[in-house]
Amino acid sequence: METKHGRIASMSLDGTPASTNGEMLLLWSLPVIGLIWLLAFLTFPGFVQPMSPGWPAEKVASFYRDPANLPRIRYSMIVFNWFGVALIPFLALIAVQIRRMAHRTPILSYCFIGCIAGGPTLFCIADLFWLIAAFRPERDPALIQLFNDMAWVTFTSQVGFLIAQSVFLALAIYLDRQPRPILPRWVAHFNLIVATGMIPAAFAPLATHGPLAWDGLLSFWVKNGAIALWIVVMGVVVAQAIRDQRQEACA
Repeated sequence: METKHGRIASMSLDGTPASTNGEMLLLWSLPVIGLIWLLAFLTFPGFVQPMSPGWPAEKVASFYRDPANLPRIRYSMIVFNWFGVALIPFLALIAVQIRRMAHRTPILSYCFIGCIAGGPTLFCIADLFWLIAAFRPERDPALIQLFNDMAWVTFTSQVGFLIAQSVFLALAIYLDRQPRPILPRWVAHFNLIVATGMIPAAFAPLATHGPLAWDGLLSFWVKNGAIALWIVVMGVVVAQAIRDQRQEACA
């Protein structure tokens, strides 16, 4: 079937564009992943609240050695590893939408793909450090504290890929000059606001107390709140873009 833009769109047996069926399937996996994550957190809340970077080594080791905490940390980190990987298909869907935008070059979609490879990887690395800290809780407290520090600093401060990801997406939207843009302009504004909200977290290694510490208002709560909001908003926006694409292909 030829669309009004002259492209050939293959059709599935039920008459919908075959190119978007897989995209819708991946998109609907997002709320399933979110539900699994929520249930896992309620079942194995490894860290109900972030640990303080000001804790001495003995207190950190005691937390990991606590029979009530140790299993929860281990199981929650295993689940969160899979959660980080499971976000990649959703992020790839956004990259597909960038490719559909009216740009002279595909470089913006390549930049976005490079960024989405970094974020989940760092998330999994942080989980790995938590798992190592919990693997041998009888270790020297200083070593447990070391791995715990590596986990929290990696999880909190390594936001460069996430910030760049939002900036590249915003730039792609601003440069989309189609009469009917793939994503509305307000999504670009939103992404820049999210990127700005994550910047303070990059300075978490410089503080052990206050809003910039890894358990602080800016580095933990604002940053993670911005990420959660971004996932929800972009899920809705991408769903609308895919619906519009299906309607356009059928027209």
